[in-house]
Amino acid sequence: MSFTYLQKIPTPAQITQQMPMPAKLIKVKAARDKDILSVLKGKDHRLLLIVGPCSADNPDAVCEYVGRLSQLQNKVKTRLILIPRIYTNKPRTTGAGYKGMLTQPKASEGPNISQGIKAVRRMHLRALSESGLTAADEMLYPGNYPYLEDILSYVTIGARSVENQEHRLTVSGLDIPVGMKNPTSGDLNVLLNSVQAAQIQHTFIYNGWEVKTQGNCLSHCILRGAIDHHGQSIPNYHYEDLTQFTQLYLKRNLANPAIIVDTNHANSDKNFREQPRIAEEITHSLSKSPDLKKVVKGLMIESYLKEGRQETAGGVFGQSITDPCLGWEDTKELILRLADKCK
Repeated sequence: MSFTYLQKIPTPAQITQQMPMPAKLIKVKAARDKDILSVLKGKDHRLLLIVGPCSADNPDAVCEYVGRLSQLQNKVKTRLILIPRIYTNKPRTTGAGYKGMLTQPKASEGPNISQGIKAVRRMHLRALSESGLTAADEMLYPGNYPYLEDILSYVTIGARSVENQEHRLTVSGLDIPVGMKNPTSGDLNVLLNSVQAAQIQHTFIYNGWEVKTQGNCLSHCILRGAIDHHGQSIPNYHYEDLTQFTQLYLKRNLANPAIIVDTNHANSDKNFREQPRIAEEITHSLSKSPDLKKVVKGLMIESYLKEGRQETAGGVFGQSITDPCLGWEDTKELILRLADKCK
């Protein structure tokens, strides 16, 4: 074997003991979870907006961004629920590049996962404490979830992970909503198989234990577009796409059918400036179809303080070092327009 054992990783119990969730934040999370659950179960007709940077690379910039979202949440609270994206693990298509704060607590320095785990939890707690908004993170590595399980209100499974058995089984043991993205191929039956697997009971190995899960009735679908064998983007957010997929989804008789539409990635052909147009097209589709409005529960938007992207070694505060994002002013304007359209 060519493994070099660098350091023992602290356990979730050790980390949460060092950085416990304050009682007042436990109450905030419970209230937020209740609201988000009500949307996904069709009891609340507000739209979920999962919005924030492609990757959470700088705690100060992330917390400033989430603080601005909090101010907007107060203005749009009767129509939208804002869930900040605080994504601390990044999948890399070729394996190269910045892999997120959990691996690299400082983007300009090398990996240190033990310190990264602490940095990630510290940032999530700070963002929640300062804003009152519980966040979403991507579960790139299922074994890492317990480090944040008491903080997060939403989890995503990425397009490259959604076919993985360990991800599907782990989701079945979570008690919060989990959005599962369609694979990069765009195969929607694979996506629905993943949600179906996540909604039933399983017994499997998890973090050194034999565990049994009850199934997660809050697992649901995220449409993010696809890539064909020529490398061309194929969007799946248009009215016809949403209608056809809704029909396919409902035939499965899964619990709490819900669709979140990712306005970036292959849906925008990675043109981040297209996100406002795509978001408004989707809300227009919902206004024309009561059936779609019952199933499409929200949107996912990539934005940060500064628009665009920079190289990892760049020094622009609040600008993405992975995929390019909308800037704050365009994000604010979009959120206010969407709130106006969701009357």
